[in-house]
Amino acid sequence: MEAGPRDTEQDAPDALHETGSLSPDGPDELEATPEVEVELRPVRRLRIWQLAPIVMLAAVGSLMFAFPLAFEFGDGGAVVAMLGLLISCCAAGWGMMAARRVGYTWPGLPQRGSGERSDWRVIALYVAVGGALVALAVWRVARLR
Repeated sequence: MEAGPRDTEQDAPDALHETGSLSPDGPDELEATPEVEVELRPVRRLRIWQLAPIVMLAAVGSLMFAFPLAFEFGDGGAVVAMLGLLISCCAAGWGMMAARRVGYTWPGLPQRGSGERSDWRVIALYVAVGGALVALAVWRVARLR
């Protein structure tokens, strides 16, 4: 808002201003272009072509791990189960790397490039849960023998 009186000559319809000249209030409105906000970097999301192979590998690996453990297919059951566990872990690692590339993080951990340090208790919790899952899987496969 302006503090002083308006120039009524500018508002008159028959008033002619030269193109490129300045009026007492600033540039002419005819020359002004509307400002448009444009996001320079679009939001990065995991696309279906990134998720589909990860989900398929995880499903195949999980089935390869679960069926020999549930039905015990003779002597080769432990080998097939370990191969399924390996494929499942590969799919999980692939999924984590794809999510990290688009900027997702694990709960409790800071965004990549934010400069914040992650809490050691959160990392210890993730290591403990992962270690427990691996120990249970190895224990179950070892019981097949």
